[in-house]
Amino acid sequence: MKILLAGATGTLGSELVSQLIDAGHTVIGLCRTEAGAGRLAAAGAESVLADIMDQRGLLTALEGRVADAVIHEATALTQTPTAHRHLYATNALRDVGTTHLLRAAEAVGAHRFITQSFFLGYGYRDHGDDPVTEDAPFGVPAGDSFDRHLRSMLSNENQVLSAPGMDGIALRYGLFYGPEVSTYTLADMARKRRLPVSRPAGVTSPIHIVDAAAATVAALERGRGGEPYNIADDHPVGFDEYVRAIARAAAAPEPRRIPSWLLRATPYMHALMVRTRIRLSNEKAKRELNWSPRFPSCHEGLSAIDWG
Repeated sequence: MKILLAGATGTLGSELVSQLIDAGHTVIGLCRTEAGAGRLAAAGAESVLADIMDQRGLLTALEGRVADAVIHEATALTQTPTAHRHLYATNALRDVGTTHLLRAAEAVGAHRFITQSFFLGYGYRDHGDDPVTEDAPFGVPAGDSFDRHLRSMLSNENQVLSAPGMDGIALRYGLFYGPEVSTYTLADMARKRRLPVSRPAGVTSPIHIVDAAAATVAALERGRGGEPYNIADDHPVGFDEYVRAIARAAAAPEPRRIPSWLLRATPYMHALMVRTRIRLSNEKAKRELNWSPRFPSCHEGLSAIDWG
């Protein structure tokens, strides 16, 4: 298939370009700079210079192009967000950017659309000890400052899954890690003992970027239109365990322990590291996409990173 890929030069997008080409697909990557176009060319992909937040410019840049599918992996994040404001640009990409990309999909004749969603759309709260499946409520407002993020994730999914004439699929990725900027940043913080372990800690559901990309290729080829899929490791982990695993893999000292209330000064980090307890089920993706993670847990995935 010929794939139009938004976010093609990002962390996941770069890995996805490689895996799509290896699977025999042709990639047209959307990027905003000549440097990005150069990286795509070196990877064996075509490129189109366009900003997906500029609908007119995007459609003009795509005139004469055809594609079978569109994949939306565009975010404005370069590392793990620590404050609400760090997510506002990504919220816009999930909402308005998705609208523009769906119109672009129509313009290039695509009939399949895969979008990046996120496991925290289930809510920044304690989900209990049972696995969270795709049938759980998604994007439900809680009446707090996190609703802005939930609305953007729900808007993204609703647009894609209900787009007329389009086989839309939403991939609810877990917490990204691997050979990428945010993981390296956390490792550097751990080496400086600036990445603490909180007591008590939440539970998170990580996904290695190599596995996330492989699941995306599988969804492109075998996913059912109108369906969301959870994409996560086999084993959720306590956030304290996740921090310790990063420290061990990066040969950093044992992390400091702090009471969780100290993190309330940074509400987003407190919600991510303490308040949220979510064990994402990946059984539907395994069953329907014929996919399984190469790294069953973050312990194997972090150990495989070349830390330089």
